[in-house]
Amino acid sequence: MAELNGVPVEPAQWQSLALTNYGHFTTMRVDDGRVRGLALHLDRLRRDCGTLFGVDLDPRRVRELARRAVPASGAVVVRVTVFDPECDLGHPAAARQPQVLVTSRPAGALPLPPLRVRPVACVREVPEVKSVGLFAGLHHRRQAQLAGFDDALFVDREQAVSEGATWNVGFFDGHRVLWPEADCLAGVTMELLKGVHDHDTRRVPLAELSQLQAAFATNAAIGVRTISAVGGTGLPGAPDIVAALHRQYTAIPGDLL
Repeated sequence: MAELNGVPVEPAQWQSLALTNYGHFTTMRVDDGRVRGLALHLDRLRRDCGTLFGVDLDPRRVRELARRAVPASGAVVVRVTVFDPECDLGHPAAARQPQVLVTSRPAGALPLPPLRVRPVACVREVPEVKSVGLFAGLHHRRQAQLAGFDDALFVDREQAVSEGATWNVGFFDGHRVLWPEADCLAGVTMELLKGVHDHDTRRVPLAELSQLQAAFATNAAIGVRTISAVGGTGLPGAPDIVAALHRQYTAIPGDLL
């Protein structure tokens, strides 16, 4: 389904989003009407709306609109996109009336099979905002897939790991989970995992990955997914830790949308 402010969206209303591509979003997995980290998703939308449009966003209204896309039972992925249909390339400063677009799709079964990722030099523009501008991430994902990998892993100018194309990355050094200290989007799933498992945050140079025991990707749609190789570096894997993180994450109670 696709609704703009609670009403089925018309093709003309998509035009600004398609042609101008200025806005932000969050993606939530909804299981039987409940969302893990719902408050974090709503906080993100409110914060990013202030950054991109300079106005406040009513989280209660967003919640009402998102609820319309959720069946009574089962699992779906709901995306809430905030954009101004009147925004144009020449006058983005005039975009001050953001609207709420809600779309949904069936959720896949979890957990997913391991990923093989290709490291690429990339730092997203305004990385702290979950923007609709996904060109760089999708381009690098496409190039990685054409080269025989599943996805792209971003590294900065000093060859330190930051994030994946549309996900956060974590590592296990044999004692604790490591999250990269880098310019990246702080994902909701990552923040939830920080609350249930011992962790540290530090720079993770690409050259040091062979010394780590495991790597994994996280976001709301995929949960916790093993990374089996980064470029030519195979990670031996620590299935117990990835399985434990998956159990801890799925055990987090969801909030009723």
